[in-house]
Amino acid sequence: MAVEPSQRNSSDLRPLQAVLGTLVGNRMPPLPRQAAMGFFTDTSLCIGCKACEVACKQWNQLPAGEANWTGSSYDNTGQLNATTWRHVQFIEHIGRRERGLNGYNGIRSAIDAHIAWARSEGLIPFNPPGTALPFFNTDRWLMSSDVCKHCANAPCQEACPTGAIIRTEFDTVYVQQDICNGCGYCVVACPYGVIARDERGDHTAHKCTLCYDRMKDGIEPACAKACPTASIQFGEVEMLKAHARERLGLLHARGVKEARLYGVDDDVLEGGLNSSFLLLDEPEVYNLPANPPRPSNNVVPASLWTILAVMILGLFSIIFFRGE
Repeated sequence: MAVEPSQRNSSDLRPLQAVLGTLVGNRMPPLPRQAAMGFFTDTSLCIGCKACEVACKQWNQLPAGEANWTGSSYDNTGQLNATTWRHVQFIEHIGRRERGLNGYNGIRSAIDAHIAWARSEGLIPFNPPGTALPFFNTDRWLMSSDVCKHCANAPCQEACPTGAIIRTEFDTVYVQQDICNGCGYCVVACPYGVIARDERGDHTAHKCTLCYDRMKDGIEPACAKACPTASIQFGEVEMLKAHARERLGLLHARGVKEARLYGVDDDVLEGGLNSSFLLLDEPEVYNLPANPPRPSNNVVPASLWTILAVMILGLFSIIFFRGE
């Protein structure tokens, strides 16, 4: 029986398609765009329980780091890395003062003066017991669950030479491990120190995926699910930003004037962050740069300076050889 041309051509092309798929990859149609999803972390609600860290490691099957006793903090994680995608910061202001006000502004100086007067009169002890109300001492802990910011204009994605870092249909930043070549350009480009290369494992870059596998099934990320105080909130970015502004207004109305938002407005990295924060002090206290650099902004100026340098060297070469 004769084979139809369409059937013959289809069967003949299969080996070629397999070879091309191996060489350049099988291109799939892009998934339909979804609403941008992200995190809002309210540090005023964080209690430092580290449930988000444990949930992240359990779900993503990340190995535990080696326990190190630093002797200077209760924080045994230290920082984000290739196997720690959530890190609860313990910013401890214990037994020391900052700018004369221990990080507090405005009315805090009056409170300090009142505490000093009460101690001099013997109304409160000079060394308050552990059960003393916060009003009677200036020690404090700031706690914040740090994570990838999933920047609207992600420097790591701009620096990636292989296209391994992409934006998903949820507008999150995702590293494709099978494409990453471990060059490390993304590591130095990230202004937050989020992304890192796994030097003990596959030597490729790793970071928070915002639980992409869970989001595809309509399940919230493991860290947000585990947070007992709703400090970590997950949802549509625009709704989270509206909630963040509402929460900030509530705290200001209650007298917490030092509260501020970070990453909600578009002034950070020229587009804002899909993972924003409510802070109780300046961003630098939380190891967040107030004006993080975007490396791509330096490409054009650096290129112009390079061209200018080449032109000057060429001009000097012409003058030199003519003199010979």
